[in-house]
Amino acid sequence: MASTRTRLTASEIKKALVREIERYDKELHAEEIGEVLEVSDGVARIWGLGSAMASEMLEIESSETGETVVALALNLEEDNIGAVVLGDYLKLKEGDSVRLTGQVLSVPVGPELLGRVVNPLGEPLDGKGPIDCSQRMRVERKAPGIVYRRPVKEPLQTGLKAIDAMTPIGRGQRELIIGDRRTGKTAIAVDTIINQRGGDVVCVYVGVGQKASTIAHLVDRLEQEGAMEHSIVVAANASDPATLQYIAPYCGCTMAEYFMYKEGRHTLCVYDDLSKQAQAYRQLSLVLRRPPGREAYPGDIFYNHSRLLERAAKITEDAEMIKGHPEIEKPGGSLTALPIIETQAGDVAAYIPTNVISITDGQIYLEADLFYAGVRPAMNVGISVSRVGGSAQLKAMRRVAGRLRLDLAQYRELEAFAQFAAELDAATQRQLARGERMVEVLKQGQYEPLPVENQVMVIYVGTQGHLDDVEVSDIREWESDFFSYMKASHPEIGAAIRESGELSQEVEAQLVAAIKEFKERFGAHKRQQVSGTAEVSAETAPVGD
Repeated sequence: MASTRTRLTASEIKKALVREIERYDKELHAEEIGEVLEVSDGVARIWGLGSAMASEMLEIESSETGETVVALALNLEEDNIGAVVLGDYLKLKEGDSVRLTGQVLSVPVGPELLGRVVNPLGEPLDGKGPIDCSQRMRVERKAPGIVYRRPVKEPLQTGLKAIDAMTPIGRGQRELIIGDRRTGKTAIAVDTIINQRGGDVVCVYVGVGQKASTIAHLVDRLEQEGAMEHSIVVAANASDPATLQYIAPYCGCTMAEYFMYKEGRHTLCVYDDLSKQAQAYRQLSLVLRRPPGREAYPGDIFYNHSRLLERAAKITEDAEMIKGHPEIEKPGGSLTALPIIETQAGDVAAYIPTNVISITDGQIYLEADLFYAGVRPAMNVGISVSRVGGSAQLKAMRRVAGRLRLDLAQYRELEAFAQFAAELDAATQRQLARGERMVEVLKQGQYEPLPVENQVMVIYVGTQGHLDDVEVSDIREWESDFFSYMKASHPEIGAAIRESGELSQEVEAQLVAAIKEFKERFGAHKRQQVSGTAEVSAETAPVGD
């Protein structure tokens, strides 16, 4: 019996070889591994990772402890990589192995972060257990283009009379808070966060270079005021590496952008403060051997702050328009930025202050002399400005506070002139008296934000001259009693202002009648106090011989 042989064609042999080669490629796993050349001041020099990307996350394995530390590739040079270590760099040493991750820096995001205190990488610092976030977002991202933005027109109420009346902040705006150390910059930001309780704004507070005790006190206060429910606190303390202080504002901004892009909500992001972030970046840049420029800052320090603050925006409400953007899922959200800058001896012309002033849409300048004189918030109305202006104000506020800035600026000039004048005419004396009373009206204690209807009513009282016959020393008591009286006897007036946002002629007439009625009661009360004091004085006076 003849034997049969199977003959394979050339095409079948080729297919079999290609199939085996492809299977071999899948089974073969090649990995590029680098080596640490040196580590100093939070910066690692790495050799052997030729395919690393800029801003890629690298994993460095400590040969001593076996732990993995994350680093961020910043300098891509010909023969090595300069990477900043996002953790404890003291665990690393020369010769440790480094692996690529293929991912740029990202942080966990989502509603799970609300009410928590985290570090810039999203790791909890409040001792309340792990945070289970199902989503992550890249830290470095482009700001939304002009096509996806809308003009800033909706007010973000701070609850502070002086700011809401003269330098209003709109949702989607970038308003700088600037001033010397300990002049109340953080107090304004915290009051603004507290004023959002019960509203629709998510707040992110980024503390850069602050003491851990300061952050703990701030969180405790927010919890007392019921404001942590809608807030996230991102803390890169003074004891943390400069790398974490540098990336903290970008990470906090990303956590806020989740709510703007994915849920269409309004957000507020406070950067406290960008002066310390700039100093941390200068430290990193000098260790990375980047060429220093003015005041030893690197040349791209302006770009660092601009690419952060440009991410503040008011997103369009047009659902069709946002379809062209790969990340915006719901329309109508906004991100409002409140960066804080610390000046030295009031020098707003220094390098970092002028940089950030040119990027933002206005500034609230806090003056040390006013602060020490008891005017708080210590806002200098001559330098402070909001470039959005009245378009971010309620119509009622715009109506009652229209001339307030000009009147206060004139009062400050007259006050300086009156110190050297022997005699003043009656008109000047009246202007000085009213200005003195308006300064008293605009004073406000910390952690005491006011509803907008109360602000409108009390500013109307001052600008219309209803306080001209009230002693300056009695104005704070007058204001407190007036709010209590309006809430108890005429709640419909405040409700009408709050709901409509306007001060109609009918509501104005009711307000004037209520003011007159209250003034009579307050005057009678003060006269009774004076007569009672006089009687007591007469009874306790010594009897003569």
